[in-house]
Amino acid sequence: MKKISIITVCYNSAGTICRTFNSVLGQSYPNIEYWVIDGRSSDGTIDVIKEYEPKFKGKMHWISEEDHGIYDAMNKGYLLSTGDVIAFFNDKFLLDNAVEMMVAAIEETQSDGAHADLIYATGTKVKRYWKMGTGKIRCGWMPGHPTLYLKREIYETYGLYHPEYKCSADFEFMVRVLKDD
Repeated sequence: MKKISIITVCYNSAGTICRTFNSVLGQSYPNIEYWVIDGRSSDGTIDVIKEYEPKFKGKMHWISEEDHGIYDAMNKGYLLSTGDVIAFFNDKFLLDNAVEMMVAAIEETQSDGAHADLIYATGTKVKRYWKMGTGKIRCGWMPGHPTLYLKREIYETYGLYHPEYKCSADFEFMVRVLKDD
């Protein structure tokens, strides 16, 4: 059974991170390693992390230190993780078997990764439903980065996120990885 490393990066997220923690705790897939990379929050986020840590029964690991932005924090999470498949996650899974479905998709297709539909919502109001489908980067198609699950060897082959891209390193990373597909 593949180990999945779910990585949450956060900074001053005390008001929202419980939703993320509960969503990860609710997943049916049993072999999850969970990393929380905090940017030295000052709003009580660390207290929330400490409150939830025992609920993960040894599967949650975390650090809190200054970083150089979200992509630096994501890279730290990857470097600390040990999973066969890596996923970055900061919100709420729609289904309790979402991770299980992603692992099954990777295994059934014998691919290097998988992605899913993405719903942007405020409360219960859907702002955008991003239906993934398939396509090619060179034709303008792009998967939703928050739903991307990739095998570790993809990062080993293509490298990590470039933190100098302050708001688009995820886009650049996906183009780098998927451009030849």
